[in-house]
Amino acid sequence: QVQLVESGGGLVQAGGSLRLSCIVSGRSIYTYLMGWFRQPPGKEREFVAVVSRDGEDTSYADSVKGRFTIFKDTTSNTMYLEMNSLKPEDTAAYFCVIGRSTYPLPTQIYEFPTWGQGTQVTVSS
Repeated sequence: QVQLVESGGGLVQAGGSLRLSCIVSGRSIYTYLMGWFRQPPGKEREFVAVVSRDGEDTSYADSVKGRFTIFKDTTSNTMYLEMNSLKPEDTAAYFCVIGRSTYPLPTQIYEFPTWGQGTQVTVSS
């Protein structure tokens, strides 16, 4: 059974950067369509970004477009979320997910049945 382990969260000042990692165990990372969701304090979980199985196609939430980059690294079997120009409103628990491989790329929470435990990102103003 596939397991997802996130890391890389932490406390950063507004305008700073963080890189989140999601290590996939069990099978090649190219087996899976993957993404990131986040849950801000007191709010519902929301879509952040998704990357296709082959890593060629991506999609982002409007709130992070141009600041965040999702990508895969086959050498480490890891998916990453590079986050730049962070804002206080990016504060949330971030979850690595595996989704159903569809086109167009999925963005709805029900399309992602497998979740990691999450990693906390806190952006101070």
